[in-house]
Parts: sequence; structure tokens; C-alpha cells
Amino acid sequence: MKPWENKVVLISGGLGDIALATALAFGREGAKIALSDIRMPADANGKLELLQRENITFLYNQVDIAVAAAVSEWVNAVHLSWGRIDVAVVNAATVTMQSIADISAAAWQAEIQVNLNGAFFLAQQAAIYFSKHHIKGNIVFLGSWAAHAVHPYIPAYSVAKAGMRMLCKCMALEFAAQDIRVNEIAPGYVNAGLSKEVWDQRADLAETAKLKVPLQRLIEAYEVAAQILWICADANRHLTGSCLLMDGGLSLLRP
Repeated sequence: MKPWENKVVLISGGLGDIALATALAFGREGAKIALSDIRMPADANGKLELLQRENITFLYNQVDIAVAAAVSEWVNAVHLSWGRIDVAVVNAATVTMQSIADISAAAWQAEIQVNLNGAFFLAQQAAIYFSKHHIKGNIVFLGSWAAHAVHPYIPAYSVAKAGMRMLCKCMALEFAAQDIRVNEIAPGYVNAGLSKEVWDQRADLAETAKLKVPLQRLIEAYEVAAQILWICADANRHLTGSCLLMDGGLSLLRP
């Protein structure tokens, strides 16, 4: 039997590169995958073909992670479909590239609502679910090295990720006695999402980013997924409230 046979993994922001790589990683180990994203199911089909081609069992739900009631309904729907949930990967995020002087109140609030409040809504519902059903579950926050290193032009994103890191620690302590583990993966420059779109068009910018990293390579989505899979393994049963920083040494540099 594969290690994740018949286990269920929730992944928010499910149509993103890291989310799909994570779905593949768990799915190849036998897990059932419950994905959610803001996009309608008809708009998701092209992305979901990745899972279909590998005969991975999955569900897709359109969910606005920034709405607490919608998150609760999603968790309940997955339980009704499969009868259990074992892992919640808190991945959904958005970013506004503006200075503090220029970002509007609406843009700030919208980003905090998704990146921090939405993360809380899913993590809270997952923890309550694990506790109610006596499941030794895992919650993994997809964080960022921007949680501790100052990044110009992404203030709301950085603040939200810093808040998420403390949320991770608070939850880890509160639910430790129930054997519910809560951790964060904090990548540096990942060749995924908006960055990948830019770097695919501008190889020179990708090379510049790579050379900034002490290890001089970019992170691929599947490498982040591998660490999420690893952190949830039973062999890591003593690991909770931790941040796994995988930034290639960027944090070692002076600003």
C-alpha cells in the first residue's frame, strides 16, 4: 500500500503551479485530492488534466477562501464525499506590487483578506475538523521568506506572510496535545505563478534572479511540493510550529 493510500488532502489556491505539483506528489502516493480555487470549474479543466492523466482521484470546488462560510462549506462537502480529511495545505494567495505610499486601502484590505484571513479560515476549519474526528492531521502553510526579509513593493503580501507565521506557531501550540501538527514551508524564488510567466518571457530576468541566490538556482514547484509531502510524513511526528526555510540562502544576504 502506498503511504497516503485513502488519505485526503485539501489544497487551497488549487490551480496554481505549487498547488498542482503538491496534488501530484500526494496523488502519486495514493491520496485523494480536494482542490479549491476562485475560478469556475469550466475554467479549471485545462489545469486539472494534469491529475486526470495520472488517474489521480480528485475533487474541484470553486471557493472564495476569503469568505469564512465558503471555506466551512468546502470542508463539509469534502467530508460528505470522502468521509475524512488528513492534510490541509494553506496555499491560496494574491500579491499587489505597489509601494506603501501608493497602495490603496481597498487593495491592502483585499490582499490581507485573502493571504492572512483566508489562511486563518482554512487552517481553523481544518484544525476543528481534525479535533472533532480525532485525526492526527497536518496543516501546512505556504509561506515565504518575505515574512522576515523586507521586500520593496509587496508590503501587504509581506505583512500577511509574517502574520501567517505567527498564526502557524499559535495553532501549533494550541493543537499539539491533540497530535495535530502545524508547520510552514517558506520558499524563496520559485519558478511558478506570476514569476514563471515573466521569466518564461524574459530569460535575462530569470538569470538575474538566479544569480542573486547564493546557491544560484531557482526553486521549481515540484521541489516545494516534495517538502510539503516530507513535512507531513509520520517520520516527522515531532515537527510542529516550525518554518522550513528553502530560499537558497537569500536570507543570509544583507539587504
